[in-house]
Order: sequence, then structure tokens, then C-alpha cells
Amino acid sequence: MTSTHPLWPAPFRGKAPVEAVVTIPGSKSVTNRALILAAQASSPSIIRKPLISRDSELMSAGLVAMGLTIESKSDSSGEYWVVTPPTSNGGRLKGPAKVDVGNAGTVMRFLPPLAALADGDISFDGDARSYERPLGPVIKALEDLGIEIDHEGRYSLPMVMKSRGAIPGGELTIDASASSQFLSALLLVGPSMTNGITVKHVGGQLPSMPHIEMTVQMLRDFGATVTVDSAAQTWRVEPGALNGVDLVIEPDLSNAAPFISLAMVCGGSITITDWPRKTTQPGDQLRDIFTTMGSHVEFVEGGLKVTGGPSIKGIDIDLHDVGELTPSIAALAALADSPSSLRGIGHLRLHETDRLAALTTEINGLGGNVREEETSLHITPAPLHAGTFHTYEDHRLATAGAVIGLVVEGIEVENIATTRKTLTDFPGLWKSLLA
Repeated sequence: MTSTHPLWPAPFRGKAPVEAVVTIPGSKSVTNRALILAAQASSPSIIRKPLISRDSELMSAGLVAMGLTIESKSDSSGEYWVVTPPTSNGGRLKGPAKVDVGNAGTVMRFLPPLAALADGDISFDGDARSYERPLGPVIKALEDLGIEIDHEGRYSLPMVMKSRGAIPGGELTIDASASSQFLSALLLVGPSMTNGITVKHVGGQLPSMPHIEMTVQMLRDFGATVTVDSAAQTWRVEPGALNGVDLVIEPDLSNAAPFISLAMVCGGSITITDWPRKTTQPGDQLRDIFTTMGSHVEFVEGGLKVTGGPSIKGIDIDLHDVGELTPSIAALAALADSPSSLRGIGHLRLHETDRLAALTTEINGLGGNVREEETSLHITPAPLHAGTFHTYEDHRLATAGAVIGLVVEGIEVENIATTRKTLTDFPGLWKSLLA
């Protein structure tokens, strides 16, 4: 395939062990949920160590366009944001406003329900790929709740929310089997709905349950009352005021995956600072996954230390709940000493790109042996050679290419800049660890 994006020569290290300490930027999932909740609070919030990336900047810009104030400040502990919602001054969100969602799932799915609380039209648009990503369940749910949306029958972007200042709320059903974000989007705004909201999931298995648990916990942190009936697949959020909070954003554990891979691929150890002992982030499962793949994982003072073993072991695993880890695990599987099967990941076809097809194409293009099924990848290690690793505007594809390039000389990653979606300067941080 051809591309107009520049090629980035992935740093080659071979089997020279690394010994490094890495500080991972804040969690995108936590940062953007915190912004949505802070926008509804009755008082300002302080968000410490937020993720500064394209996705969080798009979310912030959308909120500011609707009337929020977000001030960036810093002190001895680092950077923080002061988020002042209009409700804290007796006001409300307002239009007209234009929101650019880029290709950010949290922005395109979390902001429309919040925008329905505004007075005035809110227009949503984004990157070309955003038109293809599923948004219909959120649009239909809002329409079922009485919100008028001009989407010309597409049930996708671009669209205009004909917002009139309130959402009645009540009971509804939704099929969130394509993305847990559909459910989270509605729950996050539940406290501000006149009657609260009760959402029942109907359809296939919910992907990424840890992200739904994160949504529930963060709602409670801001003062919401949430009832969960797991057996009935039903969530209830009571109406009521949210409180401003002083919140420290955890490091993005999913973004830690390629950095931990340094120790697994090259040998040596990597310590990720501030790894939480308890968290709702799906990325915490890396501890068990990478242990199974042959590394030694332990909590040490200040963080989590991962030491590579003599080789990378293949793995047979269901990644349905932690699909975002798939590209990094696939890269390691391509370098392992035995075959791997990554299962339960059909929903990744609807992410920034069709990740199953993209990983198959790119690893096989380097000489690999990946067999693709509708919901799984089967990877048999094979000698890899130099070549271009295309990213399809997908940040996790880009970091997977960098991992392979550690021990396969001559890998060039196309459009490494796409990593800015969730990491401020991945190339700089990556190179600093290999210096």
C-alpha cells in the first residue's frame, strides 16, 4: 500500500538488555470520563496529571465550545487542570457550537449525550474514519429519550444535536456489543437526566467490561448513585447533583504495554512508575498476561517491575475484555518461541481501523505467519525481515511496529505521529529508553 505519511526508522536494539524506569502519561479513559463528569458538577474540579494528547485535547475543546472553562496550571506535583462547569455559576451548557471528534471513540460517543443537555444546536464532525465507526446505538438511544438529532438517516457522523437543555431520561434498552462506550456514554450523563436512567443491554456479549466498571466507579466518585444488576445486564443511575472532585489521573496502563515489551523482547527489566495496586483499568491484566508469556512481574517501591525471561512464550488467551492490548500482544506473539491464539476480539474490527486485518497484513508482510478468523488471530512465529509497517491511522498499530523493530533490523513505521492520540511524544520516549 502507498502512503503520503513519512516513515520512521524503528530503533533496532537486538538482544542487548535494557534497564530503565518509565513514567507513563495519564489514562485517556480516565481523563475523558473525568472531563464529562466534571462538566456536570455543581462545583469546579481539579484534574491532576491528566493525559495531554490529541484525544483529550479534542474532548477539552468540545467542552469549552459548549461553555466550560478549563485552565491549565502546575505546581510542585506537576500539571493539573481546573475545570469549571457553567452549572457551578448557575448557568448551563450552550450552543451553537461545533465539535471536532477527530477519530476518538470517547469523544464521538461521550459528548453527544452531554451535548443534549445544552441549549442550542451542537454540530459534530470528525476525521473520515469517524464516519465509519459505529455510533448508531447512541444516536438511537438519545432519540428514544426524546432528543432531536439531524443525521440524515445515516445514524453516524456528521450530525447536529438539536439540543433543548434537558434529557427526560427513564428506561431504555441498547445493544452495546460492538462497544462498551455506547453504554458508558449514557450512564455518564445519567445524573443530569430529569428522571435518571435505567439501561438494559440486549445483544451479544459486552466487550471490555472493565471499562464499564470504570464508568460506574467514577460516577460514584463524583457523588452519583449507581445500581448494577449484572445478572439482568441492567444499570441504574439516579438523578442528582454531582460534586466537583480533586482527582489524580492514573497512568494509562494500556499504553504501558509496548514499554514493558522492551524487557520481554530485548531482555533486562523495565519499571513502570506509579502502577496502582488497585484499579479498574483493563491494562492491569498485563501483569498476568506477560507473566504467562514468560516475564517476571513484581511490585517494587515506586512502581511495577517487569523482567524479561530467556524467551517469549506463546499464549492462548481470550482478550474480549482487554481488546486494546491486542496489537502489543500480537507483536510479542510474532517474536515468541511457540504459537499463540488471541481470541474474542472481533469487536476490534470497528476500532480506529480493522485491527485484526491490519495486524495480519502487516506482520505477514514482514514474513510472519498470522491466520485471521472472524474473532481471532492465530500467530505462528516465523523469521521476520525488514520492511514497512503501516499504521492505518491507528496508534496501537504504530507501537506494535516499534516493538517488532527492536529485534528486526530495517523496520520503518509509517505515520508514527498517530501515536499522539494517546502519547504526547512516543518516538522521543522510546528512543530515550534505548539510548
